[in-house]
Amino acid sequence: MGVAVIASLGTTTVKAQVFKAEEPLAHTYSIVARDPKTGEMAVGVQSHWFSVGTAVPWVEAGVGVVATQSFTNKSFGLRGLALLKEGKTPEEALAILLADDEAREVRQVSILDAQGRVATHTGDKCIRYAGHITGKNFSVQANMMLTDKVWPAMAKAFERSEGQPLAERVLLAMQAAEREGGDIRGKQSAALVVVKGQKSDQPWDDKTIDLRVDDHDQPLVELARLLKVYRAYEHMNAGDLAIEKGQMQKAMEEYGKAEAMFPNNLEMKYWHAIGLANSGQVEEAAKILRDVYKKDPNWRELTTRLPEVGLLDVSKQQMEKLLK
Repeated sequence: MGVAVIASLGTTTVKAQVFKAEEPLAHTYSIVARDPKTGEMAVGVQSHWFSVGTAVPWVEAGVGVVATQSFTNKSFGLRGLALLKEGKTPEEALAILLADDEAREVRQVSILDAQGRVATHTGDKCIRYAGHITGKNFSVQANMMLTDKVWPAMAKAFERSEGQPLAERVLLAMQAAEREGGDIRGKQSAALVVVKGQKSDQPWDDKTIDLRVDDHDQPLVELARLLKVYRAYEHMNAGDLAIEKGQMQKAMEEYGKAEAMFPNNLEMKYWHAIGLANSGQVEEAAKILRDVYKKDPNWRELTTRLPEVGLLDVSKQQMEKLLK
């Protein structure tokens, strides 16, 4: 099923099937950006459309990122990245994508490469208010906005946030868009994806952040919460790594930072306690574990299973204290 749209391309009127199942109506605002210090690249997007993160952002470490929206042509994502890998500049890639697209005037697309070069297109038939601003290592683009102040606010917020981590800068840009009214229809979904600037020999780790809010009354609020959770679990992972290296003090510091960010998170409290127990601080560990067990007794059962896989190394007497 689809909606036939009449799109005027220059002096020629073309009937284009621009809304169909594989081309969602992702009228939205987005940002593509690169951190020149780390080389990381990101796409952030928010829309009044279900699961916008499955349609708009396309990324590949060491290559670039693409945001394709308005009457979205999802093929622009993979095709755009493939063209960059062939050695095309973002401008060249964008020109190739649009050249044979009869619905180019209802498209909005931005391409950024690993060098920070960027090219963006806003079709003449994108629904008002629509536009984009490109800058050094970034582009912001929006269509069907409540006002024409949305994308300038995004650009300003991104530029002013220099020095912060890329993911946080992208989120700040989207929050600025929302303060100016955002999508005229409201809000429903959001996504934030970050990849490394260089492709590694472990491609499964090249996408460092991949957060999606598919359906929510306040998608950016939820996205901000998820990003905070992600940062907290970075500390948890650093704590785990420190334990592997026998750096117990470092592990406790990292677990403590995570727990401070989410003091009611049982997962974080629990592994902090286990780390304490393994470092000989059994009394302190037992105190934390009692609070965890009170809220969910299944964690006590988990504690009994840890010694058999080497994750808890305590005496029988110490184990009894940990299980009280």
